[in-house]
Amino acid sequence: MAPAKTVKTAKSSKRENPLAPERVKAILDVLAKTYPGVVCALHHRNAWELTVATILSAQCTDVRVNMVTPALFKAFPTPKAMAAASLPEIESLIRTTGFFRNKAKSIQGAARVVTEEFGGKVPQTMEEILRLPGVARKTGNVVLGSWYGIAAGIVVDTHVMRLSKRLELTKQTTPEKVEQDLMKIIPQDRWIAFSHELIHHGRQVCVARKPKCADCTLEKLCNAPDKTWSSH
Repeated sequence: MAPAKTVKTAKSSKRENPLAPERVKAILDVLAKTYPGVVCALHHRNAWELTVATILSAQCTDVRVNMVTPALFKAFPTPKAMAAASLPEIESLIRTTGFFRNKAKSIQGAARVVTEEFGGKVPQTMEEILRLPGVARKTGNVVLGSWYGIAAGIVVDTHVMRLSKRLELTKQTTPEKVEQDLMKIIPQDRWIAFSHELIHHGRQVCVARKPKCADCTLEKLCNAPDKTWSSH
């Protein structure tokens, strides 16, 4: 038993540093080639609609959010209109997204702050956008990155968190700490696209229950212990 343990240790010690710049660059290059021009999956026509859609996407699929938002924005097309709406009116339109009472309060609160403090326009800095009820760093990064093209940070949703850990880019377990780790190793000009690419990869290929490793363009760069297929 002892020799086997020694061999295993020797093998693992030879393995490339998962955070080596050349490995990180290889991952980024593959993602860019696999998902060229990928964009946010939430349907929106302006920064306010994207803010609302992102708040609604918590614990809910983007597909479901996209089914709900057309009627919501038709009924209340502006932050001012949303701020003046009654909570029951908003709740009835977003009920199927889950946690609809809390989300309705957040949306209405955000609408009031945007209307009263920012002249009806969603702010363009992280510090200001975090003043909106229901908006944390993830939503702030989505809006700033996808609408304004401002790379203030990296969107860390469940897919980004799960895949970043599988790819050994972080060992952290909270979105805030995962984002801090990623911001240290991902060039800032790739922050916006990287999250979109990883989210699409997590939905289409590296699915949580049974990853499609045989179809994965990152397979040769991945050492996850639960791979379903390997060329290593």
